[in-house]
Amino acid sequence: VPKIAGQDAKYIASALTAYRSGDRKFPTMRSIAASLSDQDIADIAAYYAQLGKPDETVPAALAKPVPDKLRTSLATCVSCHGANFSTPTDGTIPRLAGQYADYLEIALKSYKVEGNPHFGRANPVMGAMAKPLKDETIAEIADYLGTLPGDVRTVPQAKFK
Repeated sequence: VPKIAGQDAKYIASALTAYRSGDRKFPTMRSIAASLSDQDIADIAAYYAQLGKPDETVPAALAKPVPDKLRTSLATCVSCHGANFSTPTDGTIPRLAGQYADYLEIALKSYKVEGNPHFGRANPVMGAMAKPLKDETIAEIADYLGTLPGDVRTVPQAKFK
């Protein structure tokens, strides 16, 4: 499960719409998104985008340099996700810095999946980026990105209301 508080509303709406249409395949999210109207998606996206904004802005430069062995693999990622992996060039592109490493690993692997009706993501750009990566490299990328400061958060909700 990803951290979604602090992601751009356009990204959250894009992701929910992709689950609803089946371009993103995950049974739980598909069933949730299938019941949502366009207005529901817009409202949910707006809510999570503003939730838990950090007090400080994320540094524009990388707080932790890219490890030498990942430099080639991550070189093209910055063109869409930003130099600090937290300033995407378009609202439909997610912030990666500070995301849970295990989520990033599963997400990257899902772009490599083809022909599975229950799992995978149909994004041709990310598919082209992820397919050549070895699983070990994907894990290292996910671990690195997870250690960077970012805008995404998990905001605990009160247990009792």
